[in-house]
Amino acid sequence: MNSSQQPPASPGLMSTGISGPLTGVRVLELSGVGPTPFAGMMLADLGAEVLRIDRVNDGEDVLTASRADLMARGRRSLALDLKSDEGRDILLALVESHDVLLEGFRPGVCERLGIGPQACQSANERLVFARMTGWGQDGPLAAAAGHDINYMAAAGGLHPIGTDAAPPVPPLNFVADFGGGGMLVVVGILAALLERQRSGRGQIIDAAMVDGVTIQTAQLQGLIQSGAWTEQRAANKLDGGAPFYRSYQTLDGKYVAVSALEARFYRTFLTELGLDPQQWPQDDRSLWPALHQLVADIFLQRSRDDWESHFAGTDACVSAVMSPSEARTHEHLVARRAFIELDGLHHPVPAPRFSRTPTSLSTGPVSAGEHTREVLHGLGFTAGDIDDLHRRGIVRAEVDQHHRASDLPRVAPAEGK
Repeated sequence: MNSSQQPPASPGLMSTGISGPLTGVRVLELSGVGPTPFAGMMLADLGAEVLRIDRVNDGEDVLTASRADLMARGRRSLALDLKSDEGRDILLALVESHDVLLEGFRPGVCERLGIGPQACQSANERLVFARMTGWGQDGPLAAAAGHDINYMAAAGGLHPIGTDAAPPVPPLNFVADFGGGGMLVVVGILAALLERQRSGRGQIIDAAMVDGVTIQTAQLQGLIQSGAWTEQRAANKLDGGAPFYRSYQTLDGKYVAVSALEARFYRTFLTELGLDPQQWPQDDRSLWPALHQLVADIFLQRSRDDWESHFAGTDACVSAVMSPSEARTHEHLVARRAFIELDGLHHPVPAPRFSRTPTSLSTGPVSAGEHTREVLHGLGFTAGDIDDLHRRGIVRAEVDQHHRASDLPRVAPAEGK
């Protein structure tokens, strides 16, 4: 889609300005990586006023990198040395007027800095203190390092993914970082804010990615315990073992995804391929290898887009596998305006969508320390005070305002399918 040919706005989305169901909620986000900035983005997308606390020594490399970090959108940024007494006092002063503090440090770090839950809730008993970690606040691995696949591995979420002849395949960092981490802590924050309306008090949230992965395996755990799932990879209905739930390569080297799980969809799928469903009973697993090979050979006869056109309008549950760049041009996503251009970058729009309180993209990616002066002025600091704090390394207040996402080369729209 050409960037000058924007589709009409979908209900529930505004392109600029602050709006959304969390308008009026104020969040402090201690800068981090992975699930913490993702959660901050989600809260900002929903209308919360999010102030990110960055490190003073992030440097120009981080500033440059942040210009295209879409998860850094919708914020303001204060660069602050939390290891200093004055930096700690500034943060605690901000806590007094905020609803949520979101942090992703290892257990005990905030306490050592003097900004743990006890100190923060002493300053504001209504504060929701949200802690985002990999292993949680307790347990033998609480202080251990880790990443997405480590938490997936321990929780049983990595083992089922891939083929039985190869190691388990990492599903990028979607499952633990974003689904089991960022989304989980956002759910916790929303629940705590709702409960606060009744009690008038905040609380501490222990959001662990390993817990988030574990809870996502609820269906799988039930299937295993009922005998409906084997722990051999690629031997079940949902793990690529079934010929009617997997991806197939096409003539042009691209792929289509098939998910004809229900009987009526399965019959439609085979019929559209010119096969007789009576000859291929869906639940006869002894036929799956032969049917898989037959279907694979058929899909190799035409291009991905030809197959997409062929199955259009049917309930065969066949979709073209789009690259992330191609997804911006997909007919359905264009119609729903699932991506929007802001400051030369193509963003996924905020989700979900709301009828009365539409969400918005207020700003593009924020640079570390971009709003230091603005925030400190709001706390009563004079320009001279801020200059002094900057000289002593307590804050970083001199950010080149020209280093903004709006100065990036414009991103060319993805090529058509």
